[in-house]
Parts: sequence; C-alpha cells; structure tokens
Amino acid sequence: MAWDFEAGEILLFDKPLQWTSFDVVNKVRHLIRQKIGKKLKVGHAGTLDPLATGLLIVCTGAKTKIIDSIQNSDKHYLGEMLLGETTPSFDAETAVDHTFPTTHITEEMVHTTAQTFLGAQLQVPPIYSAIKVGGKKMYEQARKQKIASDHVLEPRPVVIHQLAVLHTDLPKVGFHVHCSKGTYIRSLVRDWGTRLGSGAYMTALARTQIGEFTLAQALSLADFEAQLKG
Repeated sequence: MAWDFEAGEILLFDKPLQWTSFDVVNKVRHLIRQKIGKKLKVGHAGTLDPLATGLLIVCTGAKTKIIDSIQNSDKHYLGEMLLGETTPSFDAETAVDHTFPTTHITEEMVHTTAQTFLGAQLQVPPIYSAIKVGGKKMYEQARKQKIASDHVLEPRPVVIHQLAVLHTDLPKVGFHVHCSKGTYIRSLVRDWGTRLGSGAYMTALARTQIGEFTLAQALSLADFEAQLKG
C-alpha cells in the first residue's frame, strides 16, 4: 500500500490491551520516522483506556487538522460489567472497594433499567480519566493518590442513543452502547449498577465504531509494521 504520511493519512488500529492511546501514537510515529527518515506530526482521535481495546484512529501530517471532527462523531462499544462490586476507577484497574447485594436483580430488571439511560443527560466522569483540572490530568493525580477516591468531577452532557443487553450470566452482563462523544462507558456502568440497587464495574470494553470508521477496517500494529517494511 502506498501511503503519503505527510499529505496525511487516517490510520485505523485495533488497540492492544494494556497499551495507552499515547503508546500507539508513539509506536506509529517511530515506525513512520523509520520509513520516511524524518519526524512527522501524528495524533489520535479519541482516547481509549489501557484496559480497553478496539478502534483507535491515528492521523498523520495534514490530516491531524481533522482530528477534532473525527472525535466529535458518535461511537459504538461492546462491553461487559460485573454487578455487586465497585472500584475507584470504575473498571478493573483498581481493587474492589465496596460490595453490594445482587440476589434481587433479575434479567428483566437489567433490560428495563438499560432503557432508562436513553437520551440526553448529564454524566459524571470517573476521576481516573484524561480530563484536566487545573492543567493536570485527573488519572495522573488519582494514580498518585493526590486526590480522594470519592472526589466528584463536574457532570458533562452526553447522549445515549442505544443501550442493548447482549447477554446475562448474572452477576455478569454484556452490552452494546451507541453514544455521543465524551461518554464514559465506565460511568454508565457505575450508574447502571446504582439504578439496579447494587454496584457495578466494567470488566471489558472494545470500541467498534467511530462515525463511519469501523473496527473491521482496522490493522494491528504488527500488520502495519509489516506493510511498511514490505
């Protein structure tokens, strides 16, 4: 494949588990520099947490100017959550801090409660997020224990277009969500558990679509490197 990284490319990657979005950008920037022999502007269009996988869009050269427009697109995710427990990060990055009853929860309750999230709403982001307060990223402050685990960020407007339960093996639940930019699926999971009279944290997440771009179109980093060398 003939790429023109300076004129600009929109590259789709399946982000590996445990990698940060910045790790992917650094790897891509390094590979491109090896290929063309000089530095080039590279950026990603929408952060994925280290414990999330799936579609990460990386733009190069002149195409970095359209990153904001890509980030503003709706997104689709496949996720799993565990009811009955919570963590400070709302996912498996941190240890369980509270446990809750789940014996009262039925499959019908899970489905019915999902529908209460549809539409425009205000959502409180997790403190383990890339949101900046006072110029500092909150996840960095949280990991250094410079803010309390019960610190609450200002709510932000989001839209949940669709929230579908895909499978239930209580206390585990699998789901698909179609949402606006800025939606934190970890916060959605936390709130879902609360509305069920329990608690919940996210155990898996994969982003499958951003606007018109899909995970099915994405390359692994290994495939990208092989194509560059080929």
